[in-house]
Amino acid sequence: MLVLSRKSNESIMIGDDIEVRVIEITGKSIKLGIEAPKDVVVHRKEVYEAIKDENIQAVRKETPKENIISLLEYFNKQHK
Repeated sequence: MLVLSRKSNESIMIGDDIEVRVIEITGKSIKLGIEAPKDVVVHRKEVYEAIKDENIQAVRKETPKENIISLLEYFNKQHK
């Protein structure tokens, strides 16, 4: 994991087209602004995990076990 220090209004770049900027620092909380192309999906991690869990539950109801394993492998590769 890369760990960076940034002050308010400073940013980092991810690739050529994703910018993450520190908007505000208040106590132990920070506000981040993210500029990314429209085709890049951005979620807070807890939202991402909830979506992933819902998708897995939906697949379990409709597909054989082999497809669930394949889906889990896909999500694990995407999250690394």
